[in-house]
Amino acid sequence: MRHVGLVAGAAAAALVAAGAITYAVAGDDGNGRTPTAESADAGFARDMAVHHQQAVEMSYIVRDRTKDEEVRRLAYDIAQTQANQRGMMLGWLDLWGLPKVSSEPPMTWMDMGGMASGKDGALMAGMATNSEMKKLGELSGKQAEVFYLQLMTDHHKGGVHMAQGCVNRCTVGVEKRLAQGMVDAQQSEISLMADMLKERGAAPRP
Repeated sequence: MRHVGLVAGAAAAALVAAGAITYAVAGDDGNGRTPTAESADAGFARDMAVHHQQAVEMSYIVRDRTKDEEVRRLAYDIAQTQANQRGMMLGWLDLWGLPKVSSEPPMTWMDMGGMASGKDGALMAGMATNSEMKKLGELSGKQAEVFYLQLMTDHHKGGVHMAQGCVNRCTVGVEKRLAQGMVDAQQSEISLMADMLKERGAAPRP
């Protein structure tokens, strides 16, 4: 029950913080300047919205592939938190009058455009391939739990890298704070998932 309490508490805190940010003004950088389409603010919002969408999809897949309450609760918390954050980021793009899709390669705003090959659907750091998503949907029970925890650990590591990039490069205050919250929460969940994998006789992928 220790894991369950930790996850529920972290998710609740994240949702409260997300709710507060939803009502914050994210119109400019504090100096009256609205982000441009090529800015780190816009790039992070676009890319992380896509990154988050896959995490939501993975979480709903595993929820239906196992009866383990600990994994199901973690998956639910991740899905709810990241769906909420995704909605905020897409809302900010609307507020800024910017497109949700860019012709530039993902992560260009981090000077890493083109480094993610997009091979088999993996567009950005940590994202699962189409084959891995298909495999997750075919597994069940403990095998599904382990594979989900491994995939989500990789996904979170990529997400932390991107969020830290926004902390360092973004200019809109509420977006930087959201990104820092992602770094903190996902690092905590990476540690939690390592413990959950160990309990299942497994480990994160190298």
